[in-house]
Amino acid sequence: MTRGSAFPAAALSAALAVGGLVLSAAETRTIPGLPSLAAEARDAIVDRAGELPRLRSLLVSVDGELIEEHYFNGTSERTVANLKSASKSIISVLVGIAINRGDIRSVGQPIVDFFPEELAGAEAPRRSITVEDLLTMRAGLETTSNRNYGRWVQSRNWVRHVLTRPMVDQPGGRMIYSTGSTHLLSAILTRATGMSTLEYGRRYLARPLGITLPAWLRDPQGVYFGGNEMTMTPRAMMAVGDLYRRGGSVDGFEVVSPAWVRESFTPRTASRYSRRQYGYGWWMRLLGGHPAYYAWGYGGQFIFVVPDLDSVIVATSSPNPGDGRRTHRRELDRLLERQLVPALRRAKAAATANGNS
Repeated sequence: MTRGSAFPAAALSAALAVGGLVLSAAETRTIPGLPSLAAEARDAIVDRAGELPRLRSLLVSVDGELIEEHYFNGTSERTVANLKSASKSIISVLVGIAINRGDIRSVGQPIVDFFPEELAGAEAPRRSITVEDLLTMRAGLETTSNRNYGRWVQSRNWVRHVLTRPMVDQPGGRMIYSTGSTHLLSAILTRATGMSTLEYGRRYLARPLGITLPAWLRDPQGVYFGGNEMTMTPRAMMAVGDLYRRGGSVDGFEVVSPAWVRESFTPRTASRYSRRQYGYGWWMRLLGGHPAYYAWGYGGQFIFVVPDLDSVIVATSSPNPGDGRRTHRRELDRLLERQLVPALRRAKAAATANGNS
């Protein structure tokens, strides 16, 4: 398979369904035309990963092919991961699909179009919030996350609760990270399409990718939780990441537009805490010196798209609070930065030198 060519959806689905692709610490795959990690580097990576008690899986693909797949602490390829806030990136994909299909007019569409009753009589700033403001966490509404999270999810109407938060900035202003903003996007998908977010995601994302999208938590009105609690297997997460690596298409079929992928990976704002840049539901950073675009969930749930290396990296971890969570994130980051990405870079360089890509 040559660099940049599309990996057929049927072949991808078949490959991901084969249990024999699960790699133990003593196994590797050598795929003609693709880089493979040096055995010594690979063994060191797997050994270190196995020392992380909260790690559940680590997968790597190059040019759409899984070259590394490892499971830890009692999990397997069939174990679903709670994506936590990495769910926000999946909701962003669905919004992009909805805009492609004309179900949502554009990112500039005011959300009052979808919530006319809830916003009836609301002041001008609140009525001017757009779909893009929700995607970029710049709605200007007080956050429903962190200390406000419990009160929000215990409320009788999650959508109304979000929409009636105090305005603490102008729409389009500073980043105010809030899971409530992404939940509004799920409600918008439901109202704009006449389908639940689950049904829409299964039909227009999961089906083309050949993956399963399980049901997840819903709010009291039946809207699927936008921005948290989605579940997928690591292989399904890999399929989503690779869809974006390839610009939104699979087997010649456009699932989401290349323009949407570019816009999603364009920095719009940044966290005032981590200083990490944020686009349409996707974070941005340098990973081992390479630009990386990623979905990030509590506890250590990641989908990294690394275009320079034609690679996608997936990691899942225990989503439960507990001792060692912050240490785990630092140690996982160090493993990726200092061992995995450099090994991928060397493998890619060696393959290029040998005329394999």
